[in-house]
Amino acid sequence: MSKVDLRSKKTWGALALIAAIAGAMASAFAWTAGWLGSRTISQALVPETPTPFPPGFRRAHGKGMCFTGNFVPEGAARSLSTARLFSQTETRVVGRFSIGTGNPYAADNSTKTLSMALMFSTDDKQQWRMAMNNEPYFATRDPEGFLALRKVTAPDAATGKPDPQRLAAFLKAYPEAEKYLKWAAHKPAPGSFAGATFYSINAFYLVDAHGNRQAVRWMMRPHDPFISLSEAQRQTADRNAMFEGVSQRLAQKPLYWDFVLQLAQPGDPVDDPSQPWPNDRKQIVAGTLEVTQVEAQAEGPCRDVNFDPSTVPAGVEVSADPVLNARSAAYSHSFSRREREIGYGKATEAVQMQEVK
Repeated sequence: MSKVDLRSKKTWGALALIAAIAGAMASAFAWTAGWLGSRTISQALVPETPTPFPPGFRRAHGKGMCFTGNFVPEGAARSLSTARLFSQTETRVVGRFSIGTGNPYAADNSTKTLSMALMFSTDDKQQWRMAMNNEPYFATRDPEGFLALRKVTAPDAATGKPDPQRLAAFLKAYPEAEKYLKWAAHKPAPGSFAGATFYSINAFYLVDAHGNRQAVRWMMRPHDPFISLSEAQRQTADRNAMFEGVSQRLAQKPLYWDFVLQLAQPGDPVDDPSQPWPNDRKQIVAGTLEVTQVEAQAEGPCRDVNFDPSTVPAGVEVSADPVLNARSAAYSHSFSRREREIGYGKATEAVQMQEVK
């Protein structure tokens, strides 16, 4: 039925853990909600939020903080893409740090998922927007599989635990998810944004001056070391430790991440975000991101930005990855909803100012 021994007590504990993982994933990957052409599917993929949900906040990754900084290219990517980001001496960046939960007032230790969103605005009046998590790959090959995963890992009403037979059937249909679940079960708890690596997950194409295309994925690799918290440290940490920590760190000196491109070879799965490419694929450092200042998102420069990862400049093209397409639709819908709430005064000043406190 499955590689998992469904009869063992150990398995029941693992399934309970998987259920918790899936719950976290519902917020961490809420952008897969997408308007997929089937309204039933898209609505089902949207995670449940508190009622009434605080107006003006993002439904996924609601707790966040704006930041600003600069990007300086290394020159290594200039031959691969005509995107101005790789040739302009310096580019101003607006970004956002967030945690993987919809509740804008959640404790930082309520999730192990951290996110970084970026908007590069170059001097040719173009923009490149990114939305990344500290997750190296996606759970399933498509949004429908993710919806199915959420269903099979939901606790059974009679036992309070996931149904092992339903899980086994799901893994037969989506075998790639087992890899993710095993990884997520042992995912370390990050102690700071500063040392986290953030991944594009989806693939894109870089296009050079001759029209040649190179499939790439990327990561933002930190200069600071990764700090892992023990379970005891995590449970006793201040509820705003992550956001307060990045503010304190920036009061001393800037934070840096290298923009690392991983180049696909022929045959590598470009349109399947659940399949990481081999580690021996060539990587190049395209430049360095410098984060210099953070601000509360209520009035910060990131508040009204739709960090749609499909917004790319000339010299970059999106792939046919179905999860990437779903992300774009979901971001658009979420952005429109927030804009209406703010524009019609539903997001009161008191609510909007309830940031990281």
